[in-house]
Formats: sequence, C-alpha cells, structure tokens
Amino acid sequence: MRITLRVWRQKNADAKGKMAKYKLDDVEEDMSFLEMLDVLNEKLILQGEDPVSFDHDCREGICGSCAMVINGTPHGPQKNTTTCQLHMRHFKDGDTIDVEPWRARAFPVIKDLVTDRSAFDQIIQAGGYVSVNTGSAPEAHATPVDKVSADDAFDAATCIGCGACVAACPNGSSMLFTSAKVTHLGLLPQGQPERQTRAINMLAKQDELDFGGCTNVGACAEVCPKGIPLASISQLNHDVLGATLAGARAD
Repeated sequence: MRITLRVWRQKNADAKGKMAKYKLDDVEEDMSFLEMLDVLNEKLILQGEDPVSFDHDCREGICGSCAMVINGTPHGPQKNTTTCQLHMRHFKDGDTIDVEPWRARAFPVIKDLVTDRSAFDQIIQAGGYVSVNTGSAPEAHATPVDKVSADDAFDAATCIGCGACVAACPNGSSMLFTSAKVTHLGLLPQGQPERQTRAINMLAKQDELDFGGCTNVGACAEVCPKGIPLASISQLNHDVLGATLAGARAD
C-alpha cells in the first residue's frame, strides 16, 4: 500500500506545532498502525531526521498508552479498539491519513503525538480508593453482591484511562472516565464508606483540572475502546446528587 501521512509535529510544549507530510510506499495491510509508524520512524532516522514521538507500551489493547486521533477519530476508524490494535487493512491504497494528539486543555502536548494525561491520575487520587480492610485472602462469596451490580461494576472497571473520551468530547469533558472510576467502586460493598465523598471529590478535582462540562453529547461512549456506557455518567450524577442532599440534611 502507498500511504500519505499528515502528522502533527511539535518540538515541545512551548513550540508552535504544524502538520508534516510523509509518504510511505511499502505499507503492508497486516501491519498495525503503530508498526506503520515504526516504519516511518526508521525511514526518518536513516534520513537523519527527528522521529515522530508517540506513546506506546503493551501494544495489546490493554494499557491505553497509544493515544492519538486518526482522521478526526480517537484511536481511528475501527470501533472498540485502541490504536495499537488498529490495522492498516482498515485503510485503502493511496489514502491520506491525518494523525494528531489528543486535543484538550487538560492534556497539554509534550511533543508531537505525546500528551500529558497525568490529570487522570489526580482524579483517581482524589477518591479512587477504598479504606475497607479486606484481609489477606477473604473467601470469594463472603460478601454477597447481586449479579446486576457485579456486572455493572465490572463493565465500569474495564476503563483503561486512555483519554479517548476527552479527545472526542466537544467540551473536553472527562465525565465518562470519572464516572467509570466512581461507578465500579460505588456499586460494590467495599466502596460504600467513601461513596459520597468519592463522587464529590473526584468531580471537584475534574473541574479543577480544567476539563470541560458534560452536555450528554455521547461522543465519549462512541469512541471508548472498552465500551464504557453513558449510563455510568448517570450513576455519577446520582451519587453526586445523593451526596449533596445528604450534606444539606446534615447541615
């Protein structure tokens, strides 16, 4: 396949970025998207040019490191997958492909396609934990959990924190991420002691970090590689409302 790439190049966080055009004439359709970028970088290195910086780690669709916008869609055209699991057979010979970093105020560009997503870590630190001492090895069924709650908690827990939801949202909101972290703990018995403070604190930290507000557009759920449902945002709103009313009654 012959592919034309237009890649965002930005030397550092303070530099002005621009799209640079590259042509590749030897792309195999079974290559992953990241393998194709590896081929580009080998070519650039041999030419004495600076290779394109991009995040990657496991390349197994688990870690969410491979954060980039491909032709306007976070992680590219293949639904429910990360960039590392996107293959070139989803493109055609002669295609022009635009590759950009996540675009959000809370995710500043470090270099090229690499963004600083440590804001997610700060949201988790604000409330993504439990204080219950569960012991060393509790029996699996010692604490009963109904199947619906267990299934919903598991679905929320599959969030890998890649940030595609933020990149897709026209407001740059992280509500899908935050709600997934709140939901998977709030639905389980072990997460009840901090349930109210968790929802309030994590939402407050999200706002503090300059993420946008949620207007239920739904673009976040459409691009989520793990299929986190919009219902998790409703669960977060429910928990925040419950915590607010409980605080008002206490006052």
